[in-house]
Amino acid sequence: MTARVDHAVTAGTFSLDGETFEVDNNVWVIGDDSECVVLDAPHDVAAILALVGERRVRAILATHAHDDHVRVAPELAEATGAPVLLHAADRVMWDMVHPYLPPHGELHDGQEIEVAGTTLRVLHTPGHSPGACSFHAPDLGVVFTGDTLFNGGPGATGRSHSDFDTIVRSIRTRLLTLPAETVVHTGHGADTTIGAEAPHLQEWLARGH
Repeated sequence: MTARVDHAVTAGTFSLDGETFEVDNNVWVIGDDSECVVLDAPHDVAAILALVGERRVRAILATHAHDDHVRVAPELAEATGAPVLLHAADRVMWDMVHPYLPPHGELHDGQEIEVAGTTLRVLHTPGHSPGACSFHAPDLGVVFTGDTLFNGGPGATGRSHSDFDTIVRSIRTRLLTLPAETVVHTGHGADTTIGAEAPHLQEWLARGH
């Protein structure tokens, strides 16, 4: 059976640097009727489990470790028996949220994760956070960018452990090199495509300096 992408939106808060904001987060599940992986675990375990259904969860993949993306990851791991995987460079932020519950394994640039006959390739795309990762599924024509690239430009870089020049470099060298028709599934908000975002690179650079 061909792998597909399922989607839900969960609501909650994001807290960092002493401030808290209301946010809606996308949850992405990639798989078939038998098995899947979950990208990010924000806010609401029940909503994620409803999206998963009866499928076996192979892994919980964190695009990054801001609290609105990993808040319920340990609870989801306990419910499904799946490991939580995170890039090591984001461990500093994970420990702010779950100081006594380490992730089960690490993500590495170039790593390939197989699920339901398709491959997710890990792209280390730092900038929004040091260990931010995107996941490219060429067979499906999609890339999951977390908070690195949105419909309208780069993710935020005004808070701790973030850097504008780094995120633009990540987008330019790791994401805009993908086929123009690649659909971008983001951590918040609407989809876009690589082709729709690529022409605006110089605008982002001007905006950042």
